[in-house]
Amino acid sequence: MLRFDEARRRADELRELIRYHDHRYHVLDAPEISDAIYDALVRELVEIEKDYPELVTPDSPTQRVSGAPLEGFATVSFSAPVLSLSNAFSEEELYAFDRRIRQIAGERPVRYVVEPKIDGLSVILRYRDGAFVQGATRGDGRTGEDVTRNLRTVKSIPLVLNNPPAFLETRGEVYMPKAEFARLNRERDERGEMPFANPRNAGAGSLRQLDPKVTASRALDSFIYEIRAADGAPAVATHLGALDLLHGWGFKTPPRTAFSTAEEVAVYLREWSEKRDELPFEIDGMVIKVDDLELHDALGATSHSPRWALAYKFQPERAITTVNDIIITVGRTGVLTPTAILDPVRVGGSTVSRAVLHNEDIIREKDVRVGDVVVVHKAGEVIPEVVEVLKEKRTGREQEFHFPETCPACGDPVYRFEGEAAHRCVNVACPARLYESLIHFASRDAMNIEGMGPSLINQLLQNGMVKDPADIYFLTQDQIESLERMGKKSAENIMRAIENSKQSSLSRLAFALGIKHVGLRAANLLAERFGGYWRLLEAGYDDLVGIEGMGDVIARSVLAFTSSKEAGILGDKLERAGVRLVEEQRPAARGALGGMQIVLTGTLPTMTRKQAEDLIVQNGGRIMSSVSGKTDFVLLGDNPGSKLDKAGQLGIRIIDEEEFRNLLAKR
Repeated sequence: MLRFDEARRRADELRELIRYHDHRYHVLDAPEISDAIYDALVRELVEIEKDYPELVTPDSPTQRVSGAPLEGFATVSFSAPVLSLSNAFSEEELYAFDRRIRQIAGERPVRYVVEPKIDGLSVILRYRDGAFVQGATRGDGRTGEDVTRNLRTVKSIPLVLNNPPAFLETRGEVYMPKAEFARLNRERDERGEMPFANPRNAGAGSLRQLDPKVTASRALDSFIYEIRAADGAPAVATHLGALDLLHGWGFKTPPRTAFSTAEEVAVYLREWSEKRDELPFEIDGMVIKVDDLELHDALGATSHSPRWALAYKFQPERAITTVNDIIITVGRTGVLTPTAILDPVRVGGSTVSRAVLHNEDIIREKDVRVGDVVVVHKAGEVIPEVVEVLKEKRTGREQEFHFPETCPACGDPVYRFEGEAAHRCVNVACPARLYESLIHFASRDAMNIEGMGPSLINQLLQNGMVKDPADIYFLTQDQIESLERMGKKSAENIMRAIENSKQSSLSRLAFALGIKHVGLRAANLLAERFGGYWRLLEAGYDDLVGIEGMGDVIARSVLAFTSSKEAGILGDKLERAGVRLVEEQRPAARGALGGMQIVLTGTLPTMTRKQAEDLIVQNGGRIMSSVSGKTDFVLLGDNPGSKLDKAGQLGIRIIDEEEFRNLLAKR
């Protein structure tokens, strides 16, 4: 372990390095190091802060997710109203806007800056001496909700600014990228949950979670586009200059283009109306702003919107087509997903021939039938959705769709469990489930077997080379080379990737197993708590539900896997193949809390909840989410919840932070 002075210097150095690489990756989209090297830097900082909790700073990259869930959001008042924009839907309205601007400007030259209108949630950010101190939603324009802790989890929002002014208040947009929206909805489909309607709803819902850990599990992004107030900032005369200042301070700013005439703007708008689908984020139009800030003052604002800006809305990405068929696909968790096969139609710059229907309830609610004429809508990179059935166009030849009673891939019975919208195939040997399971197992966030994609996995299954994920580790180079379009070099690369994946962390393996409801966060919790595959298989319901943030549904799902015969067989094969089944971690300190079950409640005076939890785990204790007769003691902070009352009723020992530290010092 480093000496204190060495640890302090190294922690400062690591924070600067991590902030630099966060900026390169999340703001500039120009990473300089691999994910593995970045993760190693973060792990090193985490270890130092575990050894010396007093070195933890509020702006440390490790504090982007910390603390207990909130009970509600506080209210934030704005010194000046946060205005919305006036909308335009035609070029005629654009030209009318231009005429009004030029009438006020007189002989003064006019330049317009055009930015994408991000379909997200407007936020206000405040910084003092360069440190992020508060963030709020726009709310009603005069007051908003304090979502500071959630905004800290958005990695493109800097916690510390470069060469900052003494005080800064900015405005921007937090949004969910299309790829993250697609991933999140796939997971919700697999869990039998209702999908989010669009990226904006998903992003807004994610930002307004009472538990910041939920927000952090969803890869939100941001664009900051306005300086609302600044003390000690350089003077700028244009909107473009303000954006450059924001970018220099470390913010991610929106892409923008400047034009001198409304005619040039109109051409640009027509271009992006056709190719907006190429962007990695959802937009519903473009924002046109006068560049000259002095002209902003001259133009002024109404009570609702500034007169120097206009939101030009694109036509909705919708089209009319016919449903030719409804087919069923089976996912890795056994969920049966209905998909409408359409007459190919152009929507949002691309041709689509499928539309997701999600589950039986949605088919019944929308009354979608084979042969129906429907309106389809494209939202992000997901398969388009059927928005509406044009029932007035029915001829009487349309056919109702009936959900199958057996799995179309294996023929086993299909079940719909209480409280779920999804139908499931529960046959673990179902070939469709196995195909999707192998794709998930080899994916980047799981075992990260580079080059093992759907095409290769399909060939492996067709040739009978794999029957479960562990079989991947018993493949030979000759077998890989025998497959189509697989030369010696490609086979060598695949074998190398398979070998490298054997050293993946236990958390990656726990995620790769594809246990229902277990995402990346839950996989990390399982790895941290049990430290090994076999210990996880020995865990009972109380052990699982006692993990903070796990809950009954996930605990039962994990138990269903760990108690199955297949879990033991899979573990034996992975172990024989040399796959690492234990989490690489420092040995826990001995003695002080060995075997104790501990519950935390309230806010501690000098340490965060995470720091207290880390100390408990390092000293051999177990953190429980609720008080029971098995609880050894309750660690009490300020503003405790109902856990304190329960402890009093059961006669459980209650200690404060000072007594807790004394207990650890006796080890």
